[in-house]
Amino acid sequence: MASATAAGGPPSPAAPRNRKSVTGTRRTVAALFLLPALVLLGALVVYPIGYSLVRSFYDSSGDGFAGFDNYRALFTDDGIRTALKNNIIWVVFAPTVSTVLGLVFAVLTERVRWGTAFKLVVFMPMAISMLAAGIIFRLVYDQDPDKGVANAVWVGIHDTFVQSSAFPKAHPGRESPLRADGGGFVTSATVRAGTPVTLPLVGVAPDQMPGDARTARAAKAEPGKVTGSTWQDFTRGKGVGTLGAPDPSELGYAGMKIEAVKDGTVVAATKAADDGTFTLPAAADGARLRLPADNFKAPYNGVDWLGPSLVTPAIIGSYVWMWAGFAMVLIAAGLAGVPRELLEAARVDGANEWQVFRRVTVPLLAPVLAVVTVTLMINVLKVFDLVFIIAPGSSQDDANVLALELYRKGFSEGRPGVASAIAVLLLLLVIPVMWFNIRRLRREGRR
Repeated sequence: MASATAAGGPPSPAAPRNRKSVTGTRRTVAALFLLPALVLLGALVVYPIGYSLVRSFYDSSGDGFAGFDNYRALFTDDGIRTALKNNIIWVVFAPTVSTVLGLVFAVLTERVRWGTAFKLVVFMPMAISMLAAGIIFRLVYDQDPDKGVANAVWVGIHDTFVQSSAFPKAHPGRESPLRADGGGFVTSATVRAGTPVTLPLVGVAPDQMPGDARTARAAKAEPGKVTGSTWQDFTRGKGVGTLGAPDPSELGYAGMKIEAVKDGTVVAATKAADDGTFTLPAAADGARLRLPADNFKAPYNGVDWLGPSLVTPAIIGSYVWMWAGFAMVLIAAGLAGVPRELLEAARVDGANEWQVFRRVTVPLLAPVLAVVTVTLMINVLKVFDLVFIIAPGSSQDDANVLALELYRKGFSEGRPGVASAIAVLLLLLVIPVMWFNIRRLRREGRR
């Protein structure tokens, strides 16, 4: 500087007191603009975290210091351990399935003209709140096939391949020759060829009778054969109809299975005709007639989706329904930036579509897939609404997650110290995922 002055050059300018940012804004002005946001951040984020951390070391009343007792409860309380196990299941499966489905949808919709409409439909559940989605899927998973869509479909598929019984509530009436036998019914006495047998039953509503049932009629005797009739021995009205004999308004049990049993062995079997009549060969002479339990088994009622064993996968399914569209949109945006010449070069080199997808498309989409997966992992760690609404009271303990257990401990059981410890645990579980995401973003920023 001295030499420059001696040479007659201009003096060096003094450093400015108020340094400016790259945008030209003074740092004090920038700090003033950031101050309201920092105050809100401190009040809504920093203070609750600090208070929860301190509160986790106190007992339920908040007056006595409990040390690490509340944290010890995290590993000894059955409800918290179940919640932690379920959270692990959520973190492993929900983001993975959502991301995979989003990837498949994004790749396939590029190949169809109506891909935009399909993306709109798949993304639409994101516009629904967790509360509304929980109510929807509580109805979808209803056990009654007449109400629950899932069981309506499942029962329809089952009944297509396995025919259900038409007489689940049928049973012997008054003065019946039948008695109970292992879920079915058997005649009290043996039967003889040439003597018609009557097997009256009651208990099936007229509108529940098989569609091919016809007016019941008494069987005619046939030499050397055992004949008989089985029907709904009930006529509406007091004192109307003849007990133990078919009346004009009564219907036969069409398709009823009848077996002739001797010494525990079935020697002959048949099915009743549409009018309820049946015929057995001479081998049935001297046997007892049995109506097997298959005739009376209860109709298939579907799967207990919200039972203890399936409630967590069922709720994860509802989550995937909501968030697969989110994954698809982000992955589709990343896919739009993939250089097409790389895909074409792979095809020219002889790669088939599966190889192009696995060795070119997926590696190029790895950063986007990581963003989607990490975002969903953070999201499922604090899932609450779906579990609280969908899981019925009988299965809520089996579907429990940490966020729900925090609510239960803090508000239902009156143990805010343990609830605060659960909140701190959730924070500790989220931090590694956020740290991984921040590191990845910084690496991408340096490229």
